[in-house]
Amino acid sequence: MKPTVLIVEDEEALSTLLRYNLEKEGYDVAVAMDGEEAEIQVREHLPDLVLLDWMLPGVSGIELCRRLRGRPESRNLPIVMITARGEEADRIRGLDTGADDYITKPFSTSELLARIRAVMRRIRPALAEDIVTFGDIVIDRAAHRVRRADREVHLGPTEYRLLEHLMQHPGRVFSRAQLLDTVWGSDVYVEARTVDVHIGRLRKALNAKGEHDPIRTVRAAGYALDEQVPGASGE
Repeated sequence: MKPTVLIVEDEEALSTLLRYNLEKEGYDVAVAMDGEEAEIQVREHLPDLVLLDWMLPGVSGIELCRRLRGRPESRNLPIVMITARGEEADRIRGLDTGADDYITKPFSTSELLARIRAVMRRIRPALAEDIVTFGDIVIDRAAHRVRRADREVHLGPTEYRLLEHLMQHPGRVFSRAQLLDTVWGSDVYVEARTVDVHIGRLRKALNAKGEHDPIRTVRAAGYALDEQVPGASGE
C-alpha cells in the first residue's frame, strides 16, 4: 500500500510539479488549494504526511497546522512546511506550531523528497520499512508474506491490505467508510457490509486456536488493531 501525501499549495504550477515528482517516487498524492479544503480532506481521509505551504488564502498554513495538532485524529500527522519565509524567527515559529520539518523556497526536488523520507522514517517507521511488526505478527512487505508467531498466515489480497493498514496505525479506530476508501479506493463502489466480511476472513486466518484476536470491533465506530496484544506497542 502506497503512503499518501496531501499537498496544500495554492500555486498551481508548483503543486503540479510536486505531485508529479511525488507520484514518480511511489506516493499516492492528493492536492488542496487552500486551508479549508485541506481540513475537509484530512477529516475524510487521513493522509500519511501533509506538505503544507505557509502562505495560503483564507486559513494560513500556520493556522492549519495549529488546528491539525489540536485534533486527536491528526495530532501525530507528519507535517512538512514549505515557505518563502526563510528567517530564523519564521522557522522557529513554524516548528513551534507543530511542523515536523521546514523547507524554504526555492528548494530542489531531491532535497524535498529526502526530507519527506526522513520525516516518514522518524514519525511513521512502518511506512519506510519492508518489515512491519505488531506483537507476534510480522509482515514482510517485500515478499508479501505474513507470519504470526512460528506459523505462516495465508491471506487474500484484500485481507493483506486491511492488515497492513491497521498495522501501520495501531490503536487507531477506522470506520468502515475510511477502510473502504483506503483499502478498496474511493473510485470503487463497495457496500460497507463488505468490510465486515473481509475482517471476518482476516480474523479466521490470523487467529489460531487459543491466540488473542488483535482486531477490536468498536460498536458504531469501526475496527482497530488492539494494543493489548502481548509485546505490542502503538504509534
